[in-house]
Amino acid sequence: MSKKPSQPLAVQLQPFVAPFRHNGSGLFHLKSYKTNEKGGLDKDKAEKILEANRRHLSDFQEKLYAQDRWSLLLIFQGMDAAGKDSAIKSIFDGVNPQGCEVHSFKQPSTLELNHDFMWRAMTVLPQRGRIGIFNRSYYEECLVTRVHPDILAQERIPPALVTKNIWRERFEDISAFERYLARNGTVILKFFLNVSKQEQRERFLDRLDMPSKNWKFSMADITERALWNRYQAVYQDIVRHTSTATAPWHVVPADHKWFARVVIGSAIVSALDKLNLHFPRVDKASVQEFAKVRQALLSEGKAGSKKARSKKVFAAVKAAKTAGRAKKQ
Repeated sequence: MSKKPSQPLAVQLQPFVAPFRHNGSGLFHLKSYKTNEKGGLDKDKAEKILEANRRHLSDFQEKLYAQDRWSLLLIFQGMDAAGKDSAIKSIFDGVNPQGCEVHSFKQPSTLELNHDFMWRAMTVLPQRGRIGIFNRSYYEECLVTRVHPDILAQERIPPALVTKNIWRERFEDISAFERYLARNGTVILKFFLNVSKQEQRERFLDRLDMPSKNWKFSMADITERALWNRYQAVYQDIVRHTSTATAPWHVVPADHKWFARVVIGSAIVSALDKLNLHFPRVDKASVQEFAKVRQALLSEGKAGSKKARSKKVFAAVKAAKTAGRAKKQ
């Protein structure tokens, strides 16, 4: 009796991705997404999925790097203490750091303020074969600047261009930019870590009560917490206007960090699984060259002076290269 073929990874992980993905089709209301969702899992089951996702991610990252065709851009947004830092650390545990870069976008510098609002992000986009992680991103320019209009005033935009349409225009610019990236081989996944106000309170208290976490706390966090409803409204607007099929938002339940990591890791693995990543295949001419070099290396162990053996290897390599060039012409 033949075994049923195993389902593709993307299909297996769909229950942890599809319910939280918004691609712009249909209406979007942030309150419709629970912050304490567990997806029918407990911590033990979630840890097994998370560990499997790490293995898959490590494998895909190596092939992504070797193939050197696609790049992956991951955007993390969320309120303070939503779990962005710890999610990145946990999900990418064991992944080769040479193929990943994390960029945190904080208050703009003087240099950055002298450029357009997308400039600082454009300078650190991932190369082909790499994974770029934005811990906060250019979306802050539609979020913080909207909640705090005085920050927008610091951006030195000509006053005539700062109209009531500026946020719609920025949404349009961002969507066009992301469409451009997607058309050039960058896969974009965006994650909004949707934490409740009550859970944020508990995490702030944890930071205050534990000396090892005191450094994470800032009085500015409390100032921003007082603007919770405003931030939620703006986040809803961002997701509603910038979700597309090529750059979807994932509204991640973040009250339980372990489940948030399952959702994020599953979304990343699913996206990479669809790219048909593989190690570059060596052509026939190169295989023949490799065989000659291999034989020469093996012959090093046989009789003859060290100098003579080295000459043999050098001659074999030179002959292989010459043969390869002749076949290409």
